[in-house]
Amino acid sequence: MKHNSPQAQPGTPVRHFGLRLSPTPRGARLARLLAAEQLRSWGLPSERAAHVVAELAANAATHGRVPGRDFGLLLYVVGGTLRIEVTDTRDDRLPLARPADAEAESGRGLLLVDALADRWGVTRGLPPRKTVWAELDLRPEGRTAPVPPRTLRP
Repeated sequence: MKHNSPQAQPGTPVRHFGLRLSPTPRGARLARLLAAEQLRSWGLPSERAAHVVAELAANAATHGRVPGRDFGLLLYVVGGTLRIEVTDTRDDRLPLARPADAEAESGRGLLLVDALADRWGVTRGLPPRKTVWAELDLRPEGRTAPVPPRTLRP
């Protein structure tokens, strides 16, 4: 898939956060929690992004798992776009969003990502890596402005 990264304009701050996690259910939960906390620390809305991270990390831990190899999580903000990247070491298993069986207990993760993200896709890396990415446009109404410190007057 074509990879369209947001481009930084001169003077636009670029924020990033990345880490490696074990490809386990615990690692996937930790990815969601740490991403939500990082976004809160940046003063950005985190609920939609946390759901996307949860789905992509769960997929990496379930379908991209290779014993002894971690998966990577990268968040970065350029301009008005948050990009979420989850990299695993199973480039032979590319994700595909498809309707889930009504009786199935799983298989809806990428449908959720498709509904929550403004764009998403897959980029093959150096073998055996692949990165599943999602971009969320940070809408002005969704932003939380930092609260200025209060000045106490005598």
